[in-house]
Amino acid sequence: MKHEKTFYSKDADTPAGTLTIEGPVSPEALAAYDFHEGLVAFRQPPQQHEALIEIAGLPEGRIIIARKDQTIVGYVTFLYPDPLERWSEANLDNLIELGAIEVASEYRGAHVGQTMLRVAMMDAQMEEYITITTEYYWHWDLKGTGLNVWEYRKIMEKMMNAGGLVWYATDDPEISSHPANCLMVRIGSKVDPESIQKFDQIRFMNRFMY
Repeated sequence: MKHEKTFYSKDADTPAGTLTIEGPVSPEALAAYDFHEGLVAFRQPPQQHEALIEIAGLPEGRIIIARKDQTIVGYVTFLYPDPLERWSEANLDNLIELGAIEVASEYRGAHVGQTMLRVAMMDAQMEEYITITTEYYWHWDLKGTGLNVWEYRKIMEKMMNAGGLVWYATDDPEISSHPANCLMVRIGSKVDPESIQKFDQIRFMNRFMY
């Protein structure tokens, strides 16, 4: 499929100041911005900044950011699933994964994550995608937030709901390994029935195994 990216921007007020939420952002724009030193959930900030620039350069790659002036303080990534994951086995060119979402600690609690997802879904091409995200409790900042697994899961679900993603059942072993883990999905209004059927087949790959 042809991947088209339409840029959108929106201001968001937080207790720490007004943020600009925008994207999909080009690799060149990402490289020109500073990267907040508190964004350490997945890699050290310089490495994660580099990873975002790389993703933005992929045909299907989409990066939505929250920035305070010239500093990125939050981001969401969309790209094809990892080739080693089951989600890539359907070979669907209209299946993308919300791979990472992170907001610097001083900007949390102001619905920045939800706003980034809403901005992401403003692009009409998102109606052509099946968008998935896999939530694993071991990625969550339980220590930093002081929340338990179920409280954090509730917040994550609410945030994903803002982007139209809802809970879907699956027999994926990693997701099934803990009841707080979950698969969340948004099926765009222009996704064809054949793609949905293929997606359902990879959601349940073990249904006939005993």
